[in-house]
Amino acid sequence: MKLIHSGKVRDVYEDRGDIILVASDRVSVYDVILPTPIPDKGKVLTQLSLWWFEQLADIVPNHILTATDVPAEFEGRAVRCRKLDMVQVECIARGYLAGLGLKEYERDGAVSGVPLPTGLVEGSQLPEPIFTPTTKADIGTHDEFITFIDVVNQEGADVAEELRRITLEVYKRGAEIARERGIIIADTKLEFGWDAKRQLTLGDEVLTSDSSRFWPLEDWNPGRPQFAFDKQFVRDWAAGTGWDKKAPAPEVPQDIVDATRARYIEAYERITGRAW
Repeated sequence: MKLIHSGKVRDVYEDRGDIILVASDRVSVYDVILPTPIPDKGKVLTQLSLWWFEQLADIVPNHILTATDVPAEFEGRAVRCRKLDMVQVECIARGYLAGLGLKEYERDGAVSGVPLPTGLVEGSQLPEPIFTPTTKADIGTHDEFITFIDVVNQEGADVAEELRRITLEVYKRGAEIARERGIIIADTKLEFGWDAKRQLTLGDEVLTSDSSRFWPLEDWNPGRPQFAFDKQFVRDWAAGTGWDKKAPAPEVPQDIVDATRARYIEAYERITGRAW
């Protein structure tokens, strides 16, 4: 087995012509990897992604071959996947206003070139989910908003249309299922690639606490920051330390580690209905 890439959270190996994708317990905020891991985080992300891939299989094929034929030391946090030629666009769907999308809206009245109604506040539900793509940045650099036209220019009109269509369909399906279980999916980031037959395929992770904003439905209240079942909790802690958002990042205190782990697990249990 050969290590071919180590990312912010995932390590990618090549094995017998397949890809072994391993989700670590690393956590990154502001595109910087924190020095303190969150125990079981990688396993939670992997198991939640596997559950979602099953729910979405009729919308888009995914890269999973098996979650069992993986090295024993990575059991529970690794999947064997088919190789993909990754599309160099982060495909983001937003149903609510938060994070960088909120800042973009406050500045421009739009996100990724998509105009939005006036008067929206932090946590507002959008009239319809929107496609707000970004660049794919290297570790230590930041993703930047791009417009749909930018995606057309980079990938071609037909591919751009498919990326937008599938991203919004996945988001709408996921948001509907999660809402029935008491969780709002405010936004989510998806990654796609081309398989050996040149079929657009969903890769990486899907609808997890690392790639999405999860809010408890019962606590949702626009106009203020929302309770987060995702790494926004760690982002908020990091921002409050006075850290300049450049490497190296500060060590994470044990109480923040424990609370983050608990939130990831609660999101998994609420969405899947399974005990961790």
